[in-house]
Amino acid sequence: MDSTSHRPTWKTLLAFAIIYFVWGSTFLAIRVGVREVPPFMLAAMRFLIAGIVLCGWMYARGERSPSRRQWISASLLAFLIFVLDYGLLFWAEQRVPSGVAAVMLAIIPVFMAASEIIFLRTRRFTLSLSFALLVGIGGVAVLMSHSLDLGGAPIDRKGAVALIIAAMSWSVSSVLTRKLPLPPSKVMSSGTQMFVGGVLLAVTAAALGEFRGFRPQAVSLGGWLSLLYLIVAGSIIGFTAYVWLIHHESPTKVGTYAYVNPMVAVLLGYFLGGEALDRRTIFGTLLVLISVVVITTTPASKTVAVVAVEDAV
Repeated sequence: MDSTSHRPTWKTLLAFAIIYFVWGSTFLAIRVGVREVPPFMLAAMRFLIAGIVLCGWMYARGERSPSRRQWISASLLAFLIFVLDYGLLFWAEQRVPSGVAAVMLAIIPVFMAASEIIFLRTRRFTLSLSFALLVGIGGVAVLMSHSLDLGGAPIDRKGAVALIIAAMSWSVSSVLTRKLPLPPSKVMSSGTQMFVGGVLLAVTAAALGEFRGFRPQAVSLGGWLSLLYLIVAGSIIGFTAYVWLIHHESPTKVGTYAYVNPMVAVLLGYFLGGEALDRRTIFGTLLVLISVVVITTTPASKTVAVVAVEDAV
């Protein structure tokens, strides 16, 4: 680990730029990809290849292979994170604009805070947390409501439900991550989860019949480039930058990606993806981001244990 005094500033700025803008841009890349490639198949290709690369890299560096118990734990988390969370995200982006999908997933800290208060009892109800939870739920309601006259159509309900389930699944996996035996190396742990997740996504795609009638030669160059971008930039480069930052910056600073990514996704969707940026989207996004900022900057009570949120890969 480099000391702060000897670490070039440009490295820190570059790493933050990657997790801010690259991770924020992956939502649009997913939207482009699922127009031509079935969603679970596309997700399977992304994470299977990325998992093989990360695991291969760690094996080449002499990292020990995970134990049987660690593989079982990784498999459970892979199902929750990659099949339910990412699989449903890829599926939902066939029906929901990429920017709005990013905003919907930004409510993960809301579910995490609620679970910490109600189930884990590692947080206590405070005025600020209660406000944040209500505002976050209100933001989702704005995006889904058919009664509010805010301009623009409410998002597809099936897509919205899929994204809510995805966010809840990530929250559950975040709790389990701290209770299950996993490889001590964060890179190896995530690599194994990506690999198993890719396999489970491929099985899911086959069960849903996504391989039937799929013709790779019919996919445009743009479709394949979106997959390449998701694998290389989104999973490998983005995750490497994240791991480096975690070792050199405070978790609070690194965690700011949680409310920068949705803004990046909304703007990219508008300027590059031709997605609407109406009052409904702006108001719902602001409410969700206010909620996330309050939750992530509110310190836990000193009298209870703190459970950190598992970060995106």
